[in-house]
Amino acid sequence: MNPITSAELNFLVFRYLHESGFTHSAFALGYEAGIDKSSIDGNLVPPGALVKFVQKGIQYLELEANLRSSDADIDDDFSFLQPLDLITKDAYELQKIVKGKKENLNQDRLEANKKIDDLSQENPREHLQERDKEQEQDKEAMEKDNEIEKHKDKDKLHQGHNDMEKFEDKIIVEHIENGAQGGSEPMEISLSTVSLPCEYQASDVLILEGHTSEVFACAWNPSGSILASGSGDSTARIWTIADGSCSSSIQIEPANTVVLRHFKGRTNEKSRDVTTLDWNGEGTLLATGSYDGQARIWSRDGELNSTLNKHKGPIFSLKWNKNGDYLLSGSVDKTAIVWDTKTGEWKQQFEFHSGPTLDVDWRSNVSFATCSTDNMIYVCKIGENRPVKTFSGHQGEVNAIKWDPTGSLLASCSDDYTAKIWSLKQDTYLHDLKEHIKEIYTIRWSPTGPSTNNPNQKLVMASASFDSTIKLWDVELGRLLYSLNGHRDPVYSVAFSPNSEYLASGSMDKCLHIWSMKEGKIVKTYVGNGGIFEVCWNKEGDKVAACFANNIVCVLDFRM
Repeated sequence: MNPITSAELNFLVFRYLHESGFTHSAFALGYEAGIDKSSIDGNLVPPGALVKFVQKGIQYLELEANLRSSDADIDDDFSFLQPLDLITKDAYELQKIVKGKKENLNQDRLEANKKIDDLSQENPREHLQERDKEQEQDKEAMEKDNEIEKHKDKDKLHQGHNDMEKFEDKIIVEHIENGAQGGSEPMEISLSTVSLPCEYQASDVLILEGHTSEVFACAWNPSGSILASGSGDSTARIWTIADGSCSSSIQIEPANTVVLRHFKGRTNEKSRDVTTLDWNGEGTLLATGSYDGQARIWSRDGELNSTLNKHKGPIFSLKWNKNGDYLLSGSVDKTAIVWDTKTGEWKQQFEFHSGPTLDVDWRSNVSFATCSTDNMIYVCKIGENRPVKTFSGHQGEVNAIKWDPTGSLLASCSDDYTAKIWSLKQDTYLHDLKEHIKEIYTIRWSPTGPSTNNPNQKLVMASASFDSTIKLWDVELGRLLYSLNGHRDPVYSVAFSPNSEYLASGSMDKCLHIWSMKEGKIVKTYVGNGGIFEVCWNKEGDKVAACFANNIVCVLDFRM
């Protein structure tokens, strides 16, 4: 068999993407494109390239969402790109290429029209029909470009605010009246005016620099003012954040920052990109999951305690149980593994899915749920060789799952544009939530109701989608409460404040918004210089962290 070059392999990946119509999520694409990036003919596939197919849908789903005006247009847009462009450039660079080539194409058309006009002076009847045809093509091309540039969500054009400046034309909170039965009262908001958000001042923002690639994950330590971040640069970092207000200074890897390196030397370091991380309940240990398929457990001081090695593909999700004696991981290799954190050995491997495992979440100290690109959700228990419950109902890849605070309800979200609520008491879903118009990337429960610090507040579920909206759901009645329409691009992360009075959201539009749950409007906003992959609150609820595609982490003061 003749060996193939890395360039040829890249082209095969490109052809696969083309022929798939970009209907799969980037998770499966990365897996099918070839997780093993070992040398074929002495040339390594660019190490950062295939990672971008895998890392939480970052590149191609987002690029597709921004380029697409209709399904039929995708191939036209991507025809402007060379195969190696797709492999070696990020989403923003690709968008620039497409835009530039379209502008050149339109310019060529205008020059051609001029030539036709000149010729028509000599033979008007012969060239009149051709000129009209070219002008119609130009008009269609311009309409298509305009449609790509503006957001297609009709809610964002609601109430005649199309021409308002910056946020004002987008920040519209829609009160949904969908005729659901029951006595649930809607949240109190004002629809008479649309308020401009209060933008953060530089003095309220602490910028943490040190990562040299996109920062995909961040998490506050549950017992102290310590923040962990994980990046495509093959490191995690533990930042000690000073108490009190943030300053406008830039913090660049000072003495109180610990760097957790996931490689030794420089060989194949990009295969060790940190994809996920999680603190144990006491805040003494940090677990990280990597593209190399290994989970690692670190002390708060940065000492590597254990390397957990059994997965055969990148780890996408990693969670401690409440007791902290077990760690649960889900991988592209289609399995989930429970690890005994005291011994550093695997306790049980669960091999039920037929596609990559995208998310895992503990229900109790010994039972948990998993979801996959195979559209399935399994509820499993340590010691059991078969799932204790199987949930089937999604028609697309299930991107995320989350148990409610009591462990009685499971929320899921999917590429099929729906979120669903499940109960162990029945085999089919309790509620099918269908208001989104694009893929739903993540979901979160409010920290309210029984078993929380806010027992007298009603339980709410939030979903964030590539349609640029966040939707809040009444989970008792299974109806939409509100659609929060302040973002312009896909929303990758949402997080409730500890008191549940506020919701933070981060998007590819580079904006972090903080919403008042009572008023249903943005009360604070921060505009960064890169897309936002995750947002999280500290335990006191007075600081919000966000990690960005431009390699930085920001910490924002929040006091109302």
